[in-house]
Amino acid sequence: MPQRNPVRRSANAFVRVLPILSSDIAYCMLPRAEQKQQTRHALLDAARGLMESGRGFGSLSLREVAKTAGIVPTGFYRHFDDMDHLGLALVSEVGQTFRETIRLVRHNENINSGIIDASVRIFLDVVAANRSQFLFLAREQYGGSLKVRQALGALREAIIADLATDLASMPKFHHLNTDDLSVMADLVVKSVFAMLPELIDPPSLTLAEHLTPRAKITQQLRFIFIGAKRWQGLGSTE
Repeated sequence: MPQRNPVRRSANAFVRVLPILSSDIAYCMLPRAEQKQQTRHALLDAARGLMESGRGFGSLSLREVAKTAGIVPTGFYRHFDDMDHLGLALVSEVGQTFRETIRLVRHNENINSGIIDASVRIFLDVVAANRSQFLFLAREQYGGSLKVRQALGALREAIIADLATDLASMPKFHHLNTDDLSVMADLVVKSVFAMLPELIDPPSLTLAEHLTPRAKITQQLRFIFIGAKRWQGLGSTE
């Protein structure tokens, strides 16, 4: 039986580890601030990845998040004080995505199909592209971490305030006062937040079109907008 060439065997082993070495070398050559930012993103990705398997944020441990991100547990503390601090970073992340979506809706209003249809279509595209972020938002607004729940509540109220300001600029709602607009914005945002668990995943193929999450949220928003156009004030009983 011919003996294997040890030089060739060593060369083959080197070829296998070369991509790993190249990645490590490339990482080490990055500026320290960029390395730190990459590791921070890796921790956020790790937490969201673990939650996509069905876990709640409150059930995640610092050690398993660090391990999934490929760093030692002590390295975690270079980026976050504790798991709640990481949770707040996830809130900030999804908040930024949510606000960018609202700006996208503002600049892409489709007059032909209506602002509601256009808004729902754009929003669902963003949810699909950022599923793990919105999964975190949908679950953790009722989750086990008090700090995360409070931060998500503050985010929701900030989005409501922003929407009320946007609605005030629309001619069709000039008959509404500040309180009316706040109530309308509150209904819109809370309806969207409440529907998130259904909107995140594609509906069953056997579900009738009018029962799909997309159809339901569109109809809910139409009820709110049509009602607001006919609204006579908070003191009205009509």
